[in-house]
Amino acid sequence: MITEYQQKLRERYLAATVMPAPEPWQPVLDRGTPIGGLLGIGFAVHPGSGHDLVMVISSDGHGLFDAITGEKIARDRDPAPETSTPDAHPDLTCPGLGPIAGVPVRIAGLFGGGLHSTTPDGWTVDVVSPEWPHDRVILSADGGSHKGPAGGSWWHIFHSEYSELRAAGFSPSGLTLAVATSSDVTLWTRPELHFAD
Repeated sequence: MITEYQQKLRERYLAATVMPAPEPWQPVLDRGTPIGGLLGIGFAVHPGSGHDLVMVISSDGHGLFDAITGEKIARDRDPAPETSTPDAHPDLTCPGLGPIAGVPVRIAGLFGGGLHSTTPDGWTVDVVSPEWPHDRVILSADGGSHKGPAGGSWWHIFHSEYSELRAAGFSPSGLTLAVATSSDVTLWTRPELHFAD
């Protein structure tokens, strides 16, 4: 049995339609990048540009994407069996590829782990499941309290009703937000952190 507060919270999430992320967040592509058999994702930093990179682990190999443009930078269709999934390492890492070749990248997803749920300047991302097993990703600027109607200080930005959610969270820099499902990855980016005066 759930409490009255829990029931009201559930109703609030159910009433919230999917909406665009607020400024300054911008979608990297019009829709998610399809990646069949996605197992997990992780973040790294491009050694030349300093851009956030997203490493994707799938049943079809490893891929590396620029988080600002969505461009695929590197691909390994046949990674070594001992490093093809992060569960072979206690810290859930896979070796990087392309410009981050050999650099271990922590992967969050099917095998465990997690991405950052907050940014240094106060954004929060939460996964809620008022209609389990369909997860909803909530972005908020109110510290995760989700008070009031959607679109004020919190936004329902993703609804995983067609694929299983693997991971949702921010890059360590706080400039990229990623949602990964078993079939795609969706990215949002912003140019800089913004601290209230």
